[in-house]
Amino acid sequence: MVKGANVGLTALSENVGSVVVGLGWSSATGEGDADVSVLLLDGDGKVRSDDDFCFYNNPVAGGGSVQLLGKTPTADGSEDRISFDLDAVPQEVDKVVVAASRYGGSRFGELHDLRLTLADGAGDGLVRFAVEEADEVSAVIFGELYRRSGEWKFRAVGQGYASGLAGLATDYGVDIDDDAAEEVPEPAQVPEQEPGQEPAEAEAPPQPAAPVTRVPAQATGARADDAPTAPDPVAPPKPARRPRTAKKKVTLPRTTRKSLADNESWRSARLFPVSALKSDRERETRATSVVLAVMAQVPEFGRRLTAGFGAPAGRMETYTEVTLPHGESPRRPDGVVRVERAGKLWTALVETKTNGNALKPDQVQAYMDIAARRGYEAVITLSNDVALEGSPLVDVRIDGRRKHKVALWHLSWAEVVHQAQMLIRHEGVGNAAHAWLLQELLHHLQHENSGCHGFQNMGAAWVPVRRGIDDETLCQGDARALEVIENWERLVRQVCLRLGGELGQKVLPVQRTRRGSDPRARRTELADHLCEQGRLNAEIRIEGTPGVLAITADLRTGKLRTSIEIPSAEPGYPLSRVKRLIRRLSEAPADLHIETLVDGEGTGPRGTLERLRPEPADIVPKDGAQITGFRLSLFKGMGNGRGSAETGFIRSVDEAVDRFHAQVVAQVEAPARRSRSEEPAG
Repeated sequence: MVKGANVGLTALSENVGSVVVGLGWSSATGEGDADVSVLLLDGDGKVRSDDDFCFYNNPVAGGGSVQLLGKTPTADGSEDRISFDLDAVPQEVDKVVVAASRYGGSRFGELHDLRLTLADGAGDGLVRFAVEEADEVSAVIFGELYRRSGEWKFRAVGQGYASGLAGLATDYGVDIDDDAAEEVPEPAQVPEQEPGQEPAEAEAPPQPAAPVTRVPAQATGARADDAPTAPDPVAPPKPARRPRTAKKKVTLPRTTRKSLADNESWRSARLFPVSALKSDRERETRATSVVLAVMAQVPEFGRRLTAGFGAPAGRMETYTEVTLPHGESPRRPDGVVRVERAGKLWTALVETKTNGNALKPDQVQAYMDIAARRGYEAVITLSNDVALEGSPLVDVRIDGRRKHKVALWHLSWAEVVHQAQMLIRHEGVGNAAHAWLLQELLHHLQHENSGCHGFQNMGAAWVPVRRGIDDETLCQGDARALEVIENWERLVRQVCLRLGGELGQKVLPVQRTRRGSDPRARRTELADHLCEQGRLNAEIRIEGTPGVLAITADLRTGKLRTSIEIPSAEPGYPLSRVKRLIRRLSEAPADLHIETLVDGEGTGPRGTLERLRPEPADIVPKDGAQITGFRLSLFKGMGNGRGSAETGFIRSVDEAVDRFHAQVVAQVEAPARRSRSEEPAG
């Protein structure tokens, strides 16, 4: 679509009761990011209340009809997805605005390939809109969904706001506190009417308000460093009020209460016991029943897992071991999910695998055929494996003669655990009983006997590839190297899910690739590098961390390296800057390697923290080169086995990342956040 154009959704697909909108971008470094927000507007073009402002602190709005699904890694960056149950959007809402904003003085001109995509309930792409000319703005309205004569339509807007999220939110009536820093709105031009556009609908975007707006970061969902002016030096700044959009939720305490047991051998009674599970079939049946039961009883959890699959926001019921006719031999899918909204049913069949067992293509194909014949909307597979873009876990045949489309979706156990952690540890649920249910679910999934430990096997190619690298017989183009690269990517994505769930922060893999590159072509290139260099490389970005955490597995030396580059823009003499860094790392391991980064192509001096504590001047460049930052690294022995056992490669990667984040990143993270929030945004 082009800017200003509009289209009726029913003209594009019959399955638009629920749609998913994706906002995507990329950057040269892989670190550029933005925050998504959605505003539900009434007939006057204003929000009815602050609850109609959906952002990262208020991810669900409109009675569950709008939900932020978070970020999904793509081949050239990441994509934020938003689920819209259009049939459930309140009747008082005439328009839904989809926007994104940057913070800390960043502008959208620093990002590439700004785009909006819209997919129907079956996952088929319907709309793609590329946003251009957004160089100097810090907020952009990508598009809007609106009603016309009972039908939902989409308009490609592409309007920029130099005033950022604060100005955008104020224009649409979000209640803003008066005690924040000033931002002066700067409207963008109304797009010209495109040929074929309906004149009656070519309304101009709302003009920004004339008065100066004062916006606290929390009230608008903006970062603390969005404020462009410093506080008044005379009057002390008022503390920001709790945002009206932050509803009171129940989370579990991080520290457990003192046990009343006589001794440590006593075990708490569990709702979902796992000690008696002896076979894969028992594990599979128990895990399916437990997850589906909690989905039905905890609305936030059930909605979180199904919204991205096109399910509406309604009453959910779940079933196990359902018998369905299929030729001469009936089939029994592991589970069924049904969601009812306004008399309409959305149904998905569930096929589950645990303990590392692979999905069977013939089973999944049979369930796809059954779903198509019975008018069901989706088949959901749930296993230890992690799906990759452009590399489906199961290839199925789609009968193009059938009018009814069935979507095939995949969930990993790691994703289920991640969503449970986010709800009970960070975002909260409706009541204490729901929080307890999620805690019991989490205990079951993380128990060593449950079989739900996520991705846990580097594959049959792992040992031959390692041997081929050792004896230098592995050649470029070897299919086994490509298999290792795919499994390495699965492992990295699982590390991001686990770490993000523990921290309550966005953690995503960074893809430094050419824009628009094909995922399989990118993996083939990485496989050739593995054959040539003998190393697996990955980078992950942790929200709020001043740098990218790099992971390198050197298969030649058997060493794992975790590192991060910390920029050094602080004023002062070089030695003073080095001493400040050493003080911040007072609790870091003595074997931490510190390397000085200097301006230009040269490298600076380096040393271990143990040696530098008494002699910090040893890493000050002797030639007077300007210090641009520091690289902090830890080294660890790499596990050899392909599995997740104590001596396995997967376990060693998890432990290396956990140790580096806890003992290094966490120490440089908090000071960086404080200094960033104290600086005015430019």
